[in-house]
Amino acid sequence: MDYEKTNSVYLSGTVSQSPQFSHTLYGGEKFYMFTLDVQRLSGNVDSIPITISERLIALGKFNFNVGEKLDIFGEYRSHNQDEKNGKSKLLLSVLCKDVAAKTDEHDANSIELTGYICKPPIYRETPFKRQICDILLAVNRPFFKKSDYIPLIAWGRNALLAKNFMVGDKITIQGRIQSRNFTKIIDDISYEKIAYEVSIQDITKYEEKIDAHISLQEKEFGL
Repeated sequence: MDYEKTNSVYLSGTVSQSPQFSHTLYGGEKFYMFTLDVQRLSGNVDSIPITISERLIALGKFNFNVGEKLDIFGEYRSHNQDEKNGKSKLLLSVLCKDVAAKTDEHDANSIELTGYICKPPIYRETPFKRQICDILLAVNRPFFKKSDYIPLIAWGRNALLAKNFMVGDKITIQGRIQSRNFTKIIDDISYEKIAYEVSIQDITKYEEKIDAHISLQEKEFGL
């Protein structure tokens, strides 16, 4: 399976936080993180974390300063970070594979993923009877024998379809990456947090099905 065709992201927006050092790979390659603000048609803004290699920064084509307008091409990646309470936190960011100057006056936010359902979908309805379904999708990285676990949210007709999915079902989705602010109370103290998820616009389900390969391994993610 071609990973480029199972995990593809295109964003067009404005840098809102300049690159800060993130981590170093075993081979010595350094990676940095910055934030790209992408405006929706509604006027709301999604602030999306971007991971970028020092190699792309060193090309010197862009400064990645706050206010710079860029097109980002890449893949949506997840990282499982252990917390002090023994739980795990799922960290999500777009791995930038290429970058260009923004050419369109309008922002853009599109993602296409092909993967496998790895937890039973969670279906619910709002007080206004709007249907919602939460999905966790495992997108395989064949060359690294690793998967990225991506939280998805489906609405309306897509939610009614997704609630019947089974663990192991293979799907392709098209949608957008969105950020959502929320308040979490820990020991009577309120903390402002940001959650990231993919809002589904279209779903395709395949006949292929697998079992053990995509099962969540040792821990539950604290989404």
